[in-house]
Amino acid sequence: MGLGGIIRATGVSLVLPFLVLYLRRVLDLGYTEIGVLVALTGVVPLLIVPFAGLLTDRIGRRRLFLLSLAGEAGSFLALAGAMRLESLVGVLVLATTVQIVGTIGGPALSAYVADFTEGSDRTMGFTWLRIGWNVGFTIGVLAGGVLIGFVGFVWVAFGAGVVLLGSTSLLAAVLDPSPYDRRRAAAASVGARVEPTAAPSASVRRSLEILARDRPFLALCAVVALSELTIGQWATIFPLYVNTVLGLPYALLGAGFALNGLIVVFGQAPMTRAAAGRRHTSLFVGGVAAYAVGFFLFGVVGQYSLFLVPMFFAVVFVLTIGENLTSIPMSTLPSNLAPPTEIGAYNGAFFALIGIGQLLAPAVGGAVVATGAAPLAVWSALVAPSVPAGLILALYVTPRLRDAPNRA
Repeated sequence: MGLGGIIRATGVSLVLPFLVLYLRRVLDLGYTEIGVLVALTGVVPLLIVPFAGLLTDRIGRRRLFLLSLAGEAGSFLALAGAMRLESLVGVLVLATTVQIVGTIGGPALSAYVADFTEGSDRTMGFTWLRIGWNVGFTIGVLAGGVLIGFVGFVWVAFGAGVVLLGSTSLLAAVLDPSPYDRRRAAAASVGARVEPTAAPSASVRRSLEILARDRPFLALCAVVALSELTIGQWATIFPLYVNTVLGLPYALLGAGFALNGLIVVFGQAPMTRAAAGRRHTSLFVGGVAAYAVGFFLFGVVGQYSLFLVPMFFAVVFVLTIGENLTSIPMSTLPSNLAPPTEIGAYNGAFFALIGIGQLLAPAVGGAVVATGAAPLAVWSALVAPSVPAGLILALYVTPRLRDAPNRA
């Protein structure tokens, strides 16, 4: 999975982190328009992800994940064609499609890793998966930042599709079924009922009832969704602001993203080991605080033009620490809190509910940037939602979660 993740992340990261710059530089859209359109591309994936979680418990992890990868590769190849035609509708439809197929595979991937692990081993399993992804991310954004300046968005998007075809073929050839998938296949071959530890819930209704009764889990999702109004600026408004407001070039932006990937590759595993035994919710609060500090520092740097290039890399470092900390609970805690038969459903519900915040983040960020306010005012406003999110998580949600699943 780690090797496949490297190749897949390389392809995705060649173009996807720079898509907002295509909308600005090539199609000449305004900041508010970009924010709203990026948010709209996330609506359908947000509606689909709960059902993806339910499906992964019913048709198997490996099958659903590979189907999503194949769709992702085809979508990037088609995206290159839409970019060649400079079709706004085509680019938006295919950007949405990329997110849809990635969304379908998300709960399946999480459940696949969770099937092999438990406790602290599960936390480390997700960590190594994340490290593999970020090796590819580092290669992809560094190459994409350089190549876009030379060959343009179209050929880079085409190259991304080719790389993704390679990763899908590799994983289809070598990826074994998870223990859950094996038990389902064995039971189906003899017409037997699968043992309770592997069987899906009797019905979708039953899964929804289990989720609806788990109020601590739902409260956790709501707080993470609120914090995403700050965290989500990292993926969209931050690179857009760096390039179009502060004027830093594509290559430098790519180098900053590459630094982000390298910090994850070399820093995530030691950080996860150091976090072992600590509360997941405490790690999340610390990560959100790092995001807030990084964005506020970025506002100060932009406001006073203080050593823009070195401070850009310093801010990337701080934001990546926040990313490393928040990734531990976000990847692991939903599986920990889920009953064994509902891991896919819980991951699907988690991704769907926090996706509301992720959906709103670019629209909010674009609207704030479009005001033309001073950098310090812009980034102070975008940091603001993280304050109540951290307080509610620490003071209200944590005491209501079971302690053992809340430990990294």
